[in-house]
Amino acid sequence: MEKRKFKVLFVCIHNSARSQMAEAYLNKLGSEFFEAESAGLEPGALNPNVVAVLKNDGIDIANKSTQGVSKLLEQKKEYDFVITVCDGANAERCPVFPGKGKRLAWFFTDPSQFKGTNEEILEATHGVKEEIKFKVTEFLNDAHANNFWNS
Repeated sequence: MEKRKFKVLFVCIHNSARSQMAEAYLNKLGSEFFEAESAGLEPGALNPNVVAVLKNDGIDIANKSTQGVSKLLEQKKEYDFVITVCDGANAERCPVFPGKGKRLAWFFTDPSQFKGTNEEILEATHGVKEEIKFKVTEFLNDAHANNFWNS
């Protein structure tokens, strides 16, 4: 019998960086218990620096597209967790999804705002990637410690 997977939605403004990274890491590290997707309030273009730093960790999202939260709302999708990964002001703009989903807010700097040389921007994006990877790992450790899928 296949175990039920908890559905997680990561939301940020453009679905171009932070939410894509969080989705990628949860699907890579927690695929036994979780199924993640991501969306943005105003979908934009995938950030090429995010594609590059994820590729260094063996994750290829180069052909992934961005999507809007409105599409998911129209499809009446439900999630066990809706996690915003933007700053506090923009997290408040995220819609409330129907269902029993628990809302969490993780705050990360927006890689699209980084300035400097290409190397400096890549390094800063790598830093955000590491923060997101750590937070996803912490989320998984908490899930295991609380064994919430058996409740």
